[in-house]
Amino acid sequence: MPSSHSALCTALTTSVGLCHGIADSLFAVCLGFSLIVMYDAIGVRRHAGLQAQVLNVIVEDLFEGHPISRRKLKELLGHTPSQVLAGALLGIVVACFCHQTCFTPP
Repeated sequence: MPSSHSALCTALTTSVGLCHGIADSLFAVCLGFSLIVMYDAIGVRRHAGLQAQVLNVIVEDLFEGHPISRRKLKELLGHTPSQVLAGALLGIVVACFCHQTCFTPP
């Protein structure tokens, strides 16, 4: 599944770039925001999911039969790099399509 956060951020950045130009400071802010969101989706959140898997195994082994062992941490956090890339490409395509449709004179 493509990353919807990456798609939204790259669509915003692409739209700002198309409307205001890439030399505008607003584009730089949007680009920085997009890169941080995509880095978070690939790196921090994904690694938190991997750590949750390990913690679930540890808790299950140490507290077998205890009520705490029934509670599981959410393991599906973050995205793979290909999912983030797919979301980013989707955002760029959607922004370009919307820009052509909305800002093209009849």
